[in-house]
Amino acid sequence: MKAVVVHGAQDLRVEELPDPTPGEGDVLVAMEWGGICGSDISYWRHGRTGTAVLRHPMVLGHEVAGHIARVGAGVSGLRVGDRVTIHPATASGGYFGSAAFDPHTDGGFCALKVVRAEQVRVLPDTVDTARGALAEPLAVAMHAVNRAGEVRGREVLVNGAGPIGSLVVAAAKYAGATRVVAADVVDAPLAIAKAMGADEVVNLSAGGQLPADAAVTFEASGVAGALGGVLRATARNGVVVQVGNLPGQAAPASLGDLVSREITWIGSFRFVDEITDAVAALDAGLDVTPLITHRYPIDDAAQAMAVAADRTTGSGKVLLRLGG
Repeated sequence: MKAVVVHGAQDLRVEELPDPTPGEGDVLVAMEWGGICGSDISYWRHGRTGTAVLRHPMVLGHEVAGHIARVGAGVSGLRVGDRVTIHPATASGGYFGSAAFDPHTDGGFCALKVVRAEQVRVLPDTVDTARGALAEPLAVAMHAVNRAGEVRGREVLVNGAGPIGSLVVAAAKYAGATRVVAADVVDAPLAIAKAMGADEVVNLSAGGQLPADAAVTFEASGVAGALGGVLRATARNGVVVQVGNLPGQAAPASLGDLVSREITWIGSFRFVDEITDAVAALDAGLDVTPLITHRYPIDDAAQAMAVAADRTTGSGKVLLRLGG
């Protein structure tokens, strides 16, 4: 089978690997679509993401969907042909496509993937596998919204309108936020954020200013230098949820307003079981299609990665066609 394997910084290969076989309690998923995430890009660009360092070749990808090709012994409630997305967390604590542990946990950018039955989430008839591949990043966004507490009836700021930021916009509106403002330094992602439900967008590189006194702010850029402005834009006693992945090394940041404005600053990392909520939200009509801007066959994985990494391409979520 074909798989997208990162060997080191700037070393991405599409390789032939042996077909896997499901064991007891497993299912074999024929992958159809995979979404490229910022962590995939970081492994390809730098050989690391955050504090996780690539030490061995690893199959990338954790935003995936497909259909069940085989069912292992002892599995009930799942059938061959079921269209599914996958919770990427494994029982051992690993995460698809992650170098956080050694040995690394291979991801799902491959034609066939064995997963535990409990990781499978069956997609409803209303959700195709391309949108199903976005259930994982939508779950990240929904977890961030949950971390903020009650957003219903409140004004929300999202700083950083990349794929996760735009999904936070959609998740906040879905959770009942009255008004959501999205800010970025590039027009293309702001247009996507607008299509995903933002009531207002602000281009900070074109003279735009962050709004004042946002009750809840989501920092989704992961740029440490942006923290000072984000804290200043948050209301006194407000909440900032850090969903953008900050650097794993020292970086300058202005944090004085965290104290003087008595702001609560909360980290948000991946999710617990919000992928189940994400599938339900997609079924209920939450539309993630404006986020999907590019689709590439698996053989063009390197080009797809380059497009996803280059903000000048106007890319939102870039999908890889992993199989039929």
